[in-house]
Amino acid sequence: MFRPLAVIFTLISAASAFAIAPLDTSSQLIISVRDQKLMLLRNGEKVAIYPVSTSMFGLGDAWGRMTTPLGYLAVEKKIGDAAPVGAVFHNRRMTGEVLQPNAPGRDPITTRIIWLRGLEAQNAHAYQRCIYIHGTPEEKKIGRPASYGCIRMKSSDVAALYKQVPLGAVVQVIPDRLPKLAKAKARQETSNGIVVANLTPQPQPQISATTLATPPSSSLTVEQMRMAGALAGARQKAKLAANKRL
Repeated sequence: MFRPLAVIFTLISAASAFAIAPLDTSSQLIISVRDQKLMLLRNGEKVAIYPVSTSMFGLGDAWGRMTTPLGYLAVEKKIGDAAPVGAVFHNRRMTGEVLQPNAPGRDPITTRIIWLRGLEAQNAHAYQRCIYIHGTPEEKKIGRPASYGCIRMKSSDVAALYKQVPLGAVVQVIPDRLPKLAKAKARQETSNGIVVANLTPQPQPQISATTLATPPSSSLTVEQMRMAGALAGARQKAKLAANKRL
């Protein structure tokens, strides 16, 4: 469920004492597991929406389950400032290889890495689990759960997002749909006869749970998604162990 920042500001302030990057509450990302979309907010107003992929193994923060954590997190590190779109990363270092979208048989991290740190007990392991927002060559899978815990984006989209998101930006991963917010409007102003677009920050709206669309009755609950993630992760670990024995 989407919660306005003011509701848990005290919780975040206490948790952020353990973080390195100071929080920047002027920028916020909301990632909807149900919609498989990411919304960028600035000063409480919607700036952009991008399609994403969360974990194919469900939701959670347990070690070894390759699930996507829920709740409030923050951008702790940004990696890949000068990397070309499609650049391949291994252990957060560029390999020199550059992939085109949907390159056959390849599934590395590409283009940019936005490394997240958890701010709540339910996502406390996110940083050590290397939960990123990052690019992927498997762009045909974007829009449905397909990752191993991270939030995947198209390379061009993550490059655009990377420029707009500062260190310390607040990230919220929710199981529900994205809240319905008006897009920030550009006002046209003239300066010496030249028309200039200007985005004027507006007060951050207070969003309640009633602004969210009612989920369909047939949809899974958060607990069911967590259980599914645990089972899928266990199956994946058993499969990997079996392959090693062959």
